[in-house]
Amino acid sequence: MVHRSPGQLRLDAAKVWLGALGLTICLPLAARADIARRVAPDGVVTLSNNPNRQAVVVKNKVDREDAGASASRYDNYIRQASLLYQIPENLVRAVIMVESGFNPKALSKADARGLMQLIPATANRMLVDDVFDPRQNIYGGVRYLRVLANLFNGDLFLTLAAYNAGEGAVVKFGGIPPYPETQAYVARVVSYYRQYQAKT
Repeated sequence: MVHRSPGQLRLDAAKVWLGALGLTICLPLAARADIARRVAPDGVVTLSNNPNRQAVVVKNKVDREDAGASASRYDNYIRQASLLYQIPENLVRAVIMVESGFNPKALSKADARGLMQLIPATANRMLVDDVFDPRQNIYGGVRYLRVLANLFNGDLFLTLAAYNAGEGAVVKFGGIPPYPETQAYVARVVSYYRQYQAKT
């Protein structure tokens, strides 16, 4: 019998519900549970492997009305940063969509700023002088994704969880932290990533 730590069990469970999105992940999935999927009238998709508990909420609608028009404005920066740091362009677009809706002036209650919502400490670590400058913000955010991808051996889900909750939280829990915000964040980014991939 194989014994798993609580962190590994959480990671396996996270892979099951994220695997329902049809993604290939870095590590093999354990047994897949039956996933219930419900779409509300406002376009919110709820996924669950337990009929008594909501597991993940994914918004498939574009969060900001002007996001489509704004997105192409930053294509060159996204392409250049993606090439430099070897992060897929469409993943960068998905992160920007979820983080700021392509609003370069976005400012969160947690003091995250700009397109990729860098907090001041992360901006400093990633050598970003002007966090509201779209080019600097994108380069800093993609550089941070590269750092996280290296730290978590290219695991997409752990990389995204760390981008949202911090690498310390992912290490502490041995997987995606049990924070509803982080779990929903990972699912939303992955959902947009798939949508952008389907268009290319």
